[in-house]
Amino acid sequence: MAQRKENIVMFPLMAQGHIIPFLALALHLENTNRYTITFVNTPSNLKKLKSSLPQNSSIHLREIPFDGIAHDLPPCTENSDSLPFHLFPNFFESTLSFKPHFRKLINGLIDEQNGHKPVCIIADMFFAWSAEIAQEYGIFNALFVGGGSFGFACFYSLWLNLPHRDSDEFLLPDFPEASRIHVTQMTKFLRLADGSDSLSVFFQKVLPQWMNADGILFNTVEELDKIVGPLLLSTGSRAGAGKEYGISTESCKNWLDTKPCNSVIYVSFGSQNTIAASQMMQLAMALEACGKNFIWVVKPPLGFDLNSEFRANEWLPEGFEERIKDSGQGLVVQKWAPQVEILSHKSISAFLSHCGWNSVLEALSHGVPIIGWPLAAEQFYNSKLLEEVIGVCVEVARGMNCEVSKENLSAKFELVMNETEKGMDLRKKASEVEMIIKNAVRNEEKFKGSSVKAMEQFLDAALMMKKAQKEED
Repeated sequence: MAQRKENIVMFPLMAQGHIIPFLALALHLENTNRYTITFVNTPSNLKKLKSSLPQNSSIHLREIPFDGIAHDLPPCTENSDSLPFHLFPNFFESTLSFKPHFRKLINGLIDEQNGHKPVCIIADMFFAWSAEIAQEYGIFNALFVGGGSFGFACFYSLWLNLPHRDSDEFLLPDFPEASRIHVTQMTKFLRLADGSDSLSVFFQKVLPQWMNADGILFNTVEELDKIVGPLLLSTGSRAGAGKEYGISTESCKNWLDTKPCNSVIYVSFGSQNTIAASQMMQLAMALEACGKNFIWVVKPPLGFDLNSEFRANEWLPEGFEERIKDSGQGLVVQKWAPQVEILSHKSISAFLSHCGWNSVLEALSHGVPIIGWPLAAEQFYNSKLLEEVIGVCVEVARGMNCEVSKENLSAKFELVMNETEKGMDLRKKASEVEMIIKNAVRNEEKFKGSSVKAMEQFLDAALMMKKAQKEED
């Protein structure tokens, strides 16, 4: 008789930057052939996700109800990707409504399995209330942070030590290892937060609840985030899960194949970030002026619906697309691009990125140095870690409202991509980090990488808790 596989329940926030690493982790766990996976989310997110699963996947998708209108969100809102920034407080607050539905879902799963409980609940970092439900049923509970530990340690400390208005630069009282934080490394929400606004209230309620979890998983590598400690790297290349590409992988590869090694800069600011129209104009002029080949994934600028049509004639210099197409210098891609396939190509020399952690790992996993332009959330502190500690990044701008110039941007592109001392050092260190990441996920008979060991330790802890409870019963 085949041994029953233990079930793991996974529930990410309804945002692409959270769903992607959760899906990668789910596929990794499924591939161990020791667990069944129940993946929980709202109906429209699961519908998109279903098309991204391998045909032979046995991951179970379970819907949980969500009514955005009840929380003053636009009709049919089930994902943050196209949400205006001013509605993010409403979005975060709305997730608290999942609690009773999630309790009912867990109870139903246990009934379906004749009283057999899941071995573990892995919930999003913003669903810390899940620990209470897990404890009610005696289930091991972990929070999964899709980013790195350094960035979110800064994020955690900043929101729990409000306000930040006394000086332009300061140390974090409970994380001095981060060195000084500058006011430009905080979002507008954080700079204005005083503990009484809705976003402050949400974070100051949720973040301390992290301590109630049985464990916290980070999507990183111990050797990179050594300031904080042993962590988890989730792997997988399904970074475009549920996304519609603006260019086919084949067309993209064919274009890259015509370019010399280390000659192309890739530009993308992630799934739900964009820059101001004035910044976009300067960036376009800089890319053209520096003479480097490039692929640029464009979205409408700040203040416009990210899912609306991109108006090149309005937001880019006159004749820009025609000139770079005729010269073969660049590709302008709307919506989404096959990012992993691009970053893994030998022609890619650098990545102008918002420093979202998924993008950071995808770049460094292929030895690509980063030109940082952090825009939101913990991205500022990821950029800080990459530049000041690891040495694989040059920060070129900060935020959606900072002034940028064609001349400064162009100079930074040339610094990183040319055979300058700085450029060569960045590429050397990025190659070293590539090997660190590969070794961290190696799983061979005589060698287990740090991330493999961390994952095994985590799963062993969940199994031990279940075994101990059975013995008590």
